[in-house]
Amino acid sequence: MKLLLVEDEPKLASFIQKGFQNEGYDLDVAYDGQMGLSLFRQHAYDLIILDVNLPYINGFALCDLIRADNAHVPVLFLTAFDSLEDKVLGFEAGADDYLVKPFKFQELLLRTRALTKRSADQSAVKRVLRVADLELNLESKTVTRGGQRIGLTAKEYALLEYLLLNRGKIISRVDITEKVWELDFDTNTNVIDVYISHLRRKLDKGFTPKLIHTVVGMGYVLREE
Repeated sequence: MKLLLVEDEPKLASFIQKGFQNEGYDLDVAYDGQMGLSLFRQHAYDLIILDVNLPYINGFALCDLIRADNAHVPVLFLTAFDSLEDKVLGFEAGADDYLVKPFKFQELLLRTRALTKRSADQSAVKRVLRVADLELNLESKTVTRGGQRIGLTAKEYALLEYLLLNRGKIISRVDITEKVWELDFDTNTNVIDVYISHLRRKLDKGFTPKLIHTVVGMGYVLREE
């Protein structure tokens, strides 16, 4: 399990990190909200533990940003903010659990195990992404439409997976460049349009309904129409 802890108190962060490492977990530490967001966008984590009172981006705002990118990763608040109003803000931001400081490490460990187990169980159910008769199997990395196997390159597969994970949502070219290519957006490149064209040729040509749609001036959307 790979975890991310966003905590601005170095001694507490070190204590938590050593505790999880002793239990066999791989835990990264960020000491402010901006660093936490950067690490989150660079790695795939099984759980994120957030303080609320963080420099640059507070925990509630950071949780909102995380949820905008990933609706499924478990988020646990670990904070001294103990009022009911604070807890409401945390859960409304998208948290799965809320633990108040001071705390016992054993309780944090138990909550972590419960959240990651629940997430793993849900991921097993969702190992196949579908829209209409299009299916993408996350385990075998295969794609079919109408039962017919579709051959994709690694980058075409990554682009399709991103579209499926965000099906029904309009995705901008900037989003695709940053999330799939992991690059800063270059206004002079048409690489996104080229790969969208490749997917349309392989996935939509000869099939109905058409699934990949252009929203002029905004981006692309994968949906059944």
